[in-house]
Amino acid sequence: MSENNTPNTEETRPVTNAEARAKWSIDVNVDPYALSLDQLDPAHPSLFEHDKFWPYFERLRAEDPVHYCADSMSGPYWSVTKYRDIMHVDTHHDVFSSDINNGGIRMGGRPVENPDENSMFHLPMFIMQDPPKHDEQRAVVAPSFTPTRLQELKELIRERAANILDNLPRNEEFNWVRKVSVELTGQMLATIFGVPQEDRHKLIHWSDTVENLGNPDVFETPEEGFQELWKCFEYFDAVWKDRQNSSEPGTDLISTLVHGESTKNMLPNEFLGNMLLLIVGGNDTTRNSISGGVLALNQHQDEYSKLKSNPGLIPKMVPEIIRWQSPVAHMCRTATQPVELGGKQIAAGDKVVMWYISGNRDESVIERPNQFIIDRMNPRQHLSFGFGIHRCVGNRLGEMQLNVLWEEILKRFDNIEVVGEPRYLRSNFIHGITDLPVRIPA
Repeated sequence: MSENNTPNTEETRPVTNAEARAKWSIDVNVDPYALSLDQLDPAHPSLFEHDKFWPYFERLRAEDPVHYCADSMSGPYWSVTKYRDIMHVDTHHDVFSSDINNGGIRMGGRPVENPDENSMFHLPMFIMQDPPKHDEQRAVVAPSFTPTRLQELKELIRERAANILDNLPRNEEFNWVRKVSVELTGQMLATIFGVPQEDRHKLIHWSDTVENLGNPDVFETPEEGFQELWKCFEYFDAVWKDRQNSSEPGTDLISTLVHGESTKNMLPNEFLGNMLLLIVGGNDTTRNSISGGVLALNQHQDEYSKLKSNPGLIPKMVPEIIRWQSPVAHMCRTATQPVELGGKQIAAGDKVVMWYISGNRDESVIERPNQFIIDRMNPRQHLSFGFGIHRCVGNRLGEMQLNVLWEEILKRFDNIEVVGEPRYLRSNFIHGITDLPVRIPA
């Protein structure tokens, strides 16, 4: 789960994040077209932190859609950058495994022959399982996101969105990410888990910790970050025991897991893994789409004017925002057998990276993909939620939050002005915006 995957050559201490960053530092301003193909490594986190990765994927889609990188900070891997190839990998889970013991879903993961169930770092979760275990655990979670359940949440989302927006400052600069995006998703996470609203900031903190495990500005070593994540286990372990002892089962997600046949006896590290999956899945994707939508409309003023003159376009705009932002930049798989993809021979055990963020800009499938168009004919033609058995289980909840929020925004504000440069997360997994300075005119 860390960008720090360099070998530990000193037995007395782990490699620090700062040492790893120094070893793998790059010049983000290098023109990728000036490099040879075998030098292209689009996965370096600095490219995402500085929003410099786009031309890397543009070149790979055009010249080498299934591309092998032999040397990166996460080890060797294949980049899959075109829409249909990504779909193929995502829908063939029998050939491309997500299992944590085969390497999991993020770059840097490698096969584990004898997983240590007590290891601080080994955190299984159902998205990092293959059938049948994946299907059994997902089936426990899925009823929490049915259309009926979402309709029950809709007015609560509207009430909270309205309250957040009504309390925003006017005629002064503030960070939209923290004031709106994080606040709304944090409140909804607390509701879904059935924990006190005042604890929502803990959930956001643990979600941020997952993406900052390799960041030397936050943790000296990844181990420090994992120690912080185990505080998440301690918190939810207490919640779990409370729900176990409750006389009447609740409808919150923790109660559902407590009583699920395939989830009620999870080991501690598996429990923590699944809690982090649900926290990150419920927070990072939606919050970055909320921020990304404001940024996109400011970058495309004609589309912003179109929206203000016709709020009925919101249901089409929302999936376009999610495509445009691509909040999950990649997912990884491990080939379980030799396989051909895009004319390349992939060996058993090879790491295969599906770049959703590249497939969502594939000119051969999506018309004018580099334009933000809020009234596209087929706005749901995107890869942001994945496909196949691992398709995002909470995708409709995320879309509903965006729909409701934009309905409430247009009731109140003529304009939300981006007044400074956005800052991006140092991660090749979550395409995140950490700061978005805005001003709302009075």
